[in-house]
Amino acid sequence: MTKPSIGKRAEAAVGEATGDVSGRAASGVLWLTVQKWAVRLLGFVTIAVLTRLLSPADFGTVAAASTVLPFFFLLADLGFAAYIVQVDKSDQRMLSTAFWFSLGAGGVLCATLFGLAPVLAVVFHDDGVRPVLQALSLWVVLTAAGSVPMALLRRGMRFGVLAGQGAAAAGVAQVVAMIMAFSGFGVWALVAQSLVAPAITTVLAWITSRWRPTFAFSRAEFRVMGAFGGQVLGVEFVAMLRAWGEAAVISAVLGIGAFGYMTIAQRLVQVVQDLTGSAIVPVTQVAFAKIRDDEERLLAAYLRALRLTYFALSLPLTMLAVAAPLVVPIVFGRGWDQSYPVAQILALAGILSVGAWLDNGLFYGVGRPGTWFVYALVIDGITFGTTAALSRLGLVVIAWGFLGVCVVATVTRWFLTARVLGARARVVAGPFVFVAVAVVGSAAAGWGVRAATVALPSWAALLLIGCAVLAVHLLATRLLAPRVLPDALALLGRSRIGARIRGLSRMRTARGGSWKNRIRSAASPAGEGEHT
Repeated sequence: MTKPSIGKRAEAAVGEATGDVSGRAASGVLWLTVQKWAVRLLGFVTIAVLTRLLSPADFGTVAAASTVLPFFFLLADLGFAAYIVQVDKSDQRMLSTAFWFSLGAGGVLCATLFGLAPVLAVVFHDDGVRPVLQALSLWVVLTAAGSVPMALLRRGMRFGVLAGQGAAAAGVAQVVAMIMAFSGFGVWALVAQSLVAPAITTVLAWITSRWRPTFAFSRAEFRVMGAFGGQVLGVEFVAMLRAWGEAAVISAVLGIGAFGYMTIAQRLVQVVQDLTGSAIVPVTQVAFAKIRDDEERLLAAYLRALRLTYFALSLPLTMLAVAAPLVVPIVFGRGWDQSYPVAQILALAGILSVGAWLDNGLFYGVGRPGTWFVYALVIDGITFGTTAALSRLGLVVIAWGFLGVCVVATVTRWFLTARVLGARARVVAGPFVFVAVAVVGSAAAGWGVRAATVALPSWAALLLIGCAVLAVHLLATRLLAPRVLPDALALLGRSRIGARIRGLSRMRTARGGSWKNRIRSAASPAGEGEHT
């Protein structure tokens, strides 16, 4: 059964959303985006320095060891943090139960990981993994100790506090890594960076959350949280298992150096994603949980968030897909040629994966992690199988295989998400239409400019390519999705920072049109009411 056209009740509901939830969500997106920019700008400097001081094998060793860390943390957390964020009401007994379990399990798993390090070194065919992994086992305890305070900050939508903590922790960790690299510590500079950041973040979370546990532990609360968290754990376990398996396959078949090249390509794509749209995901997960009882309001909010996320991420990722051979040498230095084509392909895959971020938050926010678990199990299984089957053909072929899986996953999510929202699949797929046209058109323009500027210096060619991609992308967006830019400005205007900027505070009404038109726009198959 499909959803009827959104009417007056949704108009009033969405209008109400401009209040507390919408304003705090807008502020959260803005604060976390600022944090990402601050961290990544310093991170660019840090990794540009480290890639000139450390070898691909050093990066590959730490990357291989790091793939197993989130798995052990997941066992310690058991998905309780995700439950705390979305539950209707929380109390001291529930929170204390979650904390003591996480802390105790974190200690046990830290010791277990320390003991398993020699075995995992054999799996990765790299003796250097053993001491690195033994040191990094402390990461499990450090992260588990701060899971409940950080979940409380997210639940309260205190994203400005979280942004400040993350920026401070990352900044200190990156400075420590550079000092150690210049001092000749080699791979241990990367290890220190991985440990300093969670240590600082955990301490700051305890200070700012102002929550302290009691010695209470409720078996009843544990069972309730475990029922929800077990499904979340399943999703994350499958993802970590896939990452671990891919790391093992690539390093065993192609060598640890090849895995280092893959890691650099992945990091470059992740940097672009973090700087542009990743802040939307943790914010919308909380926002979806707060409005999940109103299906019409939820549908309108989801479609708007999807369009904005596609717009925010597709532009820089398209630029990267075109200009990676110019960007990688500038950022990482020479000697990373094998990362160029991999980064280009992964950038295209990253555009397709944008919807997965938002859909993950949607399914968790509405309390349906089980459906997402089944989806993750199938798609991650296909992804790993594809990597294993193509591993002997090289990194580029592996990247193309991943892109193919992303296409299948995107289409699958349209139907799953439509069922949750009570809408047609074509409504959910609508926002993808404009981004597909914008990406193809802007990429073609970028490739044309790149072919015409081969004789120019890299920085000049990069500037011209960026202008071409930007111009065509904005033009396509304006023609096919004219509400995207006004919605982005209206979102900024509803934030606390935007409300202080003259002109932006009026965008919520002056540029947004009537709420009735906005709601029709959100529900139209093309994603824009003006074209229906």
